[in-house]
Amino acid sequence: MEYGIAYLKNKLLKKAPRVHMRYGFYEMKNVTFDFGISTPPELRYWNSVIGWNAKAVDAMTDRLSFRRFRDDIFGFDSILDMNNRDVLLPSLWQGALVSACDFVYISRGTDGFPRLQAIDGENATGIIDSTTGMLTEGYAVLERDQYNLPTREAYFTRDYTAWYVNGELEGYEANPAPYALLVPVVYRPDAKRPFGHSRISRACMSLTGSALRTIKRSEISAEFYSFPQKWVTGLDPSAEEGLDKWAAAMSAMMQFDLNDSGQNEVKLGQFQTASATPHLEQLKMFASLFAGETGLTLDDLGFATENPSSSEAIKAQHENLRLAVRSAQNTFGVGLLNACFLAACVRDRFEYSRQQIYNTRLQWMPAFPADASMLGAIGDALGKMATSFPSYLDEDKIFDLTGI
Repeated sequence: MEYGIAYLKNKLLKKAPRVHMRYGFYEMKNVTFDFGISTPPELRYWNSVIGWNAKAVDAMTDRLSFRRFRDDIFGFDSILDMNNRDVLLPSLWQGALVSACDFVYISRGTDGFPRLQAIDGENATGIIDSTTGMLTEGYAVLERDQYNLPTREAYFTRDYTAWYVNGELEGYEANPAPYALLVPVVYRPDAKRPFGHSRISRACMSLTGSALRTIKRSEISAEFYSFPQKWVTGLDPSAEEGLDKWAAAMSAMMQFDLNDSGQNEVKLGQFQTASATPHLEQLKMFASLFAGETGLTLDDLGFATENPSSSEAIKAQHENLRLAVRSAQNTFGVGLLNACFLAACVRDRFEYSRQQIYNTRLQWMPAFPADASMLGAIGDALGKMATSFPSYLDEDKIFDLTGI
């Protein structure tokens, strides 16, 4: 059963605003709701920014480093090398972490070699096969005009790929692969949400809003403790009218004359200076909550603490982040393997069976590279293992055990 391009367009229209909102938080273009209690009317629409969401996404993206395929009988590594893997893969990881799902658009180049292109979740959708993680039907916006309206679109099925320009069919090409040539790369999928969950969760967005309001209130309060308010009583009305308030506030010496009765009843004072400490403590509280939500530390969010002494201590501090990276490697690996499998079908113009790649595995670089002390411990352990099991260790086994 085919749902058709109209159904997929409508599906994308419903999902795109949520993705667009999360990109707004990632790019620090989000607008924070103002309670309107402590903000002067002139500053009601002033908005501060904070980069916590970008840090949460980039901290994982920078630790997702794909090495190579193992038992690569179809030449998947060569397909990635010919498609600028050092740019393609990080953009896929980053987009999937922000929008929960990115897509790989597979097409045939003029030389007959498959081309891989990353499309973000705001511009593509489809009908997913929950068993294989590939699409039976897909839709993608390839180009938009200056008004953000689609000008070039693509519709994918198991049998063909069709292209539309300004809503009119431009052409189509037969699909040699067993699935649509639009492959999802998903972060944390489950049975309820096969297209995954965003790294920028509702909790992250809520905490970001609270932190931005705290920063805004601290900026407003800074005007009061940077320039304390003063008061004066006992001035004659005529003297008060001629008093330059700004000059009086900034002057090192002020002169007040006696009144008509020869007395001087002028009294000067200053209101108690406001403190920035409550704002700082509240901001640190939100930073702690955000760090717990994302597996980061307060150091990652700009609050200096005691530096860890070794690589092992750094790994211990980021244990939740390390587990999240491992989970992302598993799910991203499925999408990358599916994309390369369909690209091999396009390259060879032959419908291979997916069962032919069940032995192919992905190797990732370690999320936390070893330091000098860890290398020494690894070398000692490998020496003992080689003595006990001489034929067991090879390059792949050592990499699986140690990451080097």
